[in-house]
Amino acid sequence: MSYYFTKKINGDFESAITKVTEELKKEGFGILTEIDVQATFKKKLDIDFKKYRILGACNPNFAFEAIQAEDKIGTMLPCNVIVQEQEDGIVEVSAVDPVASMVSVQNNSLANIASEVSEKLNRVINNL
Repeated sequence: MSYYFTKKINGDFESAITKVTEELKKEGFGILTEIDVQATFKKKLDIDFKKYRILGACNPNFAFEAIQAEDKIGTMLPCNVIVQEQEDGIVEVSAVDPVASMVSVQNNSLANIASEVSEKLNRVINNL
């Protein structure tokens, strides 16, 4: 089982960020955090790195349900989606598969939540 969904898309990096954000919104997700890995590596390590952004996506309803079922599940939230530019200029978007993440959590009540979130994130990737 893979721990992520992924798709390569045409277009520039910033347009991909916009498109991913729009598709997440259609599925009820907002972006809580945005980490610019390229800028961080340059600032902290003086390393030139490819365009790579981590978007911390959250669907509040599912997050609420998950935290009610398992109060430590916040260690695995939000759902990360990465947008990265490959060497050939192609942009690749990947999202975590919550079902794979939840395998390590011994709480059966999370299975349905993880499955629903997984379907939504998979749809986001497929709709790009």
